[in-house]
Amino acid sequence: MILGILGVGHLAETVLKGLLRNGADPAGIVLAPRGKGPALAAGHGFALARDNADLVARCDVVLLAVRPAVAAEAVAGLPWRAGQLLLSACAGVPAGDLPAAPAQVVRIMPLTASAIGASPTLVCPPDRRAMALMAQLGPAVPIATEAQFETATVSAAIYGWVQMLVQESALWSQHHGLPPETARQLVARTFVAAGRMVDEQAAPMAELLADLATPGGITEAGLDHLKAEGVPQAWSGACDTVLERLRGS
Repeated sequence: MILGILGVGHLAETVLKGLLRNGADPAGIVLAPRGKGPALAAGHGFALARDNADLVARCDVVLLAVRPAVAAEAVAGLPWRAGQLLLSACAGVPAGDLPAAPAQVVRIMPLTASAIGASPTLVCPPDRRAMALMAQLGPAVPIATEAQFETATVSAAIYGWVQMLVQESALWSQHHGLPPETARQLVARTFVAAGRMVDEQAAPMAELLADLATPGGITEAGLDHLKAEGVPQAWSGACDTVLERLRGS
């Protein structure tokens, strides 16, 4: 299978790092000749296409990672063929808006954690080839419908918000005396631990949280403050804002 990357920006670069980390052969990956394509090809041995038409003609699977506003334009008029797979990582762009027939369009949403093999990557519909490829970047998450995919894509924004919370918590810890690297590692690993508990334990999430927030304890005190400040409502509102944008409303 020859993989092509159309739109070689930051996200595509992290995907490429993840694939290399998983043992991919650079010679089996073709990059578009714009953006970071030439530099990455020179640095890692990826093939470089003459243009987008050449890339599509040479590849079995094409990853589209351009800005959503130009996604349809980027794939129009290219020599797509039956049996070919177009993986679109363009948030908020329905598969039907991409003129790539007769190729099959599958929507994906990898995170920059692809670079370290830790991206929970959405795949809609869960095509076998797409799932296998995305599983090289972390857990591939099958999504049945595009409506569900839009909701699930909000997690890509939440990923950034969580990094903001990690940063703010680490800065607070530094301000109160922890060495910067200790603060960074402690807070980051605390968030990882919280996520693993929810992911790997069968108990309802509310029960897991209740076990932590014992009456009169420090967890309860902090949660009461967050609730009083309207943080849960603001968080849900931010999710609503992103979903509305993804739906084009």
